[in-house]
Amino acid sequence: QVQLVESGGGLVQAGGSLRLSCAASGSTFSINVIGWYRQAPGKQRELVAVISRGGNTNYADSVKGRFTISRDNAKNTVYLQMNSLKPEDTAVYYCNAVGPWNTYEYWGPGTQVTVSS
Repeated sequence: QVQLVESGGGLVQAGGSLRLSCAASGSTFSINVIGWYRQAPGKQRELVAVISRGGNTNYADSVKGRFTISRDNAKNTVYLQMNSLKPEDTAVYYCNAVGPWNTYEYWGPGTQVTVSS
């Protein structure tokens, strides 16, 4: 099993920055892809950014050029640096980990990000 715990959310003004962290524990050696999704009130959960074991990244078009995902394998932690935040970035951000060949998927409890205008 894999446990995920997010941190770093909060309230920030538009144009500001936040860095989210997701600490993974358990069978972390088997994680293939790890990353971030978000869900705003009344909307479906959507992909924000993910990073593979090999370091390949994928971003939602809405965050390209503003957000950067990175991972520290030694610390079993993945980060999401969010710059130039907009009110529409307001959501609960969830960490997600997927095993090889999608054999498993785990979610963290989420962290709230609120961007005021």
